[in-house]
Amino acid sequence: MDEHGLSQFKLEQDETKLELKKGGDVDMQAIQQLMASAPAPQYAAPAPAPAAGVAAPAAALDPSGLPAGVEEITSPMVGTFYAAPSPDSDDFVKVGSKVSADTPVCIVEAMKVMNEIQAEISGEIVEILIESGTAVQYGEALFRVKTS
Repeated sequence: MDEHGLSQFKLEQDETKLELKKGGDVDMQAIQQLMASAPAPQYAAPAPAPAAGVAAPAAALDPSGLPAGVEEITSPMVGTFYAAPSPDSDDFVKVGSKVSADTPVCIVEAMKVMNEIQAEISGEIVEILIESGTAVQYGEALFRVKTS
């Protein structure tokens, strides 16, 4: 059935009947009753979190939504974020650390390879957005840096 993409097969020959179904039967009526009796989810827009140590009026935000003069260091790959080179070492950077383009800021482990990530911008770390040991996606913001 997998090989041919079948989810159901029926064969009737003389007095022999064979019926195969992949997966279970879905009781749509029971699902509809359950959905009707469940309370509707309430969603609230999250309040925007300001960057630590950076206070900027709304007019000073650039198109990315960041305060003027603040840029993000993003993950160049999918993997696991580590703030320090080893569990018993100090973090590469902390809020308030000065960085230059070639300053290592973290490690992203991908496929058992430890990739040291450099700031690629100069400035001061104003916010660390990811907790060490957390999975990160390509392009996900890791740090915010005040560049001016």
